[in-house]
Amino acid sequence: MANTTIKSASENRPPIVVVLGHVDHGKTSLLDVIRKANIAGGESGSITQHIGAYQAVAQGKMITFLDTPGHEAFTAIRSRGTKVADVAILVVAADESVKPQTQEAIHIIKEEKIPVVVAISKTDKPGANVQKVKQDLAGEEILVEDWGGTVPVVEISAKENRGISELLDMVLLVAELEDLKDDRSLPATGIIIESNLDKHRGYVATALIHKGVLSIGDWIVAGTAIGKVKSMEDFTGNRLETAIPSQPVLITGWTNPPEIGREFTTALTKDSAQDIMAANVNLTPLFCFLRTSHTQLDPLKKYLKLVIKTDVSSSLEAIEMALKQIKSEEVVYTVLSYDIGAISDSDVRTAAAGGGSVIGFRVPVETSARKLAEKDHVNLATFDVIYELIEYIRKQMAALLVAEIRREILGKVKILALFKKDARAQVIGGRVLSGKLVRGAFCDVTRDGKSIMIAKVGQVQQAKQDVPEVAEGLETGMRIDIIDPKTAIDIQVGDTLEIYQEESIARTL
Repeated sequence: MANTTIKSASENRPPIVVVLGHVDHGKTSLLDVIRKANIAGGESGSITQHIGAYQAVAQGKMITFLDTPGHEAFTAIRSRGTKVADVAILVVAADESVKPQTQEAIHIIKEEKIPVVVAISKTDKPGANVQKVKQDLAGEEILVEDWGGTVPVVEISAKENRGISELLDMVLLVAELEDLKDDRSLPATGIIIESNLDKHRGYVATALIHKGVLSIGDWIVAGTAIGKVKSMEDFTGNRLETAIPSQPVLITGWTNPPEIGREFTTALTKDSAQDIMAANVNLTPLFCFLRTSHTQLDPLKKYLKLVIKTDVSSSLEAIEMALKQIKSEEVVYTVLSYDIGAISDSDVRTAAAGGGSVIGFRVPVETSARKLAEKDHVNLATFDVIYELIEYIRKQMAALLVAEIRREILGKVKILALFKKDARAQVIGGRVLSGKLVRGAFCDVTRDGKSIMIAKVGQVQQAKQDVPEVAEGLETGMRIDIIDPKTAIDIQVGDTLEIYQEESIARTL
């Protein structure tokens, strides 16, 4: 049954800290040092792909960290991370200074009105210029203390483990000024920061407790997802009976996956939980591929139809964000279905029925599904790095574009004589005015400056000998093959043939 202990709200709770910054500016390296664990090494492409929540101790006090991905595809995840944060650490590399995602992070920090501590990273690298970073930050209206502002700044080097303690001290100082209180009154509430399907434990979600005490056996509701807490683990994998404010916890017992960013609450009974869920039915989805888009197709456009499966819900969101950046007036994507978990037979059947492809991100493919895809000729591809997945989809969409036809002019021929004709060809004579006449090339028949027919040069003769081409200034005989008998026009003396070749150029997005 739920833990009903009521506690005074007078105690300070651990601050929740979000770490923001441009990709490759050292956010994960900083957290590695803080929690003495190499997370980046276990990530595909050495990039943090999902929100993670961790806790560390500094000066005997607990700090909760939200590690948000740095790649531009994860804009919404980063933004969502700050919505539950008390303090932000803005990481800016000393050798690169302010970059586009730094500016975006600053925008999020200002929008959410959360206090910020600047961590100038990579101060050990050649080309490090701390003063330039401070100057560039001033240009973004982030005035650090030694530039006449109020924003604390700490110079760090994760590689040399320098400045880390000072940074944590500063975070605790800023948090102390925020006067964060521990509210353990019921019901327990918080926010979902990740969810995924575990093949052994079913749907699991990582949650961050805001207030109250979450206990084993509690009924929990997040949007339209409902569950009874079956087990809980802290970020190290240790089993928990209860979870308290500012604590990240992995929860099992869900009947369906809760959306990331969705607030959760607890209920005393199943009926109460279902009432809360029913009231949430009309909540706007926090992210949404257009489920019905494939029923509203524009006949003037071509569509790449996709079935998308990912490991966790934030990956779906990231893929959606990235796909929106692919712009084309002629070809677009439509999502037949999407979900989290392994690629199954059902996914392949959905793709086959809709004429689409199956795309997986960091998920396994069931053996039977792979065999079915081969049997039904369904394109199936999986990826571990989001850049590669997006580039693959971009190329698949580009392949649907009508190729650009480029005409290369080879020469011009003046018609001087007519010999014979039938429904399929006309035999004529002429002089090459410029360039050359080439066997197998196309010819645009023009009369009085207007094109009257497109045909093909089937045979070329000079001095009654078959030749591959005839040069400028020479007379020649030729057989012109009719391409479309319905539009054929008799060539006349005085007409001009523009001889050309066509090259099909694949277009890109």
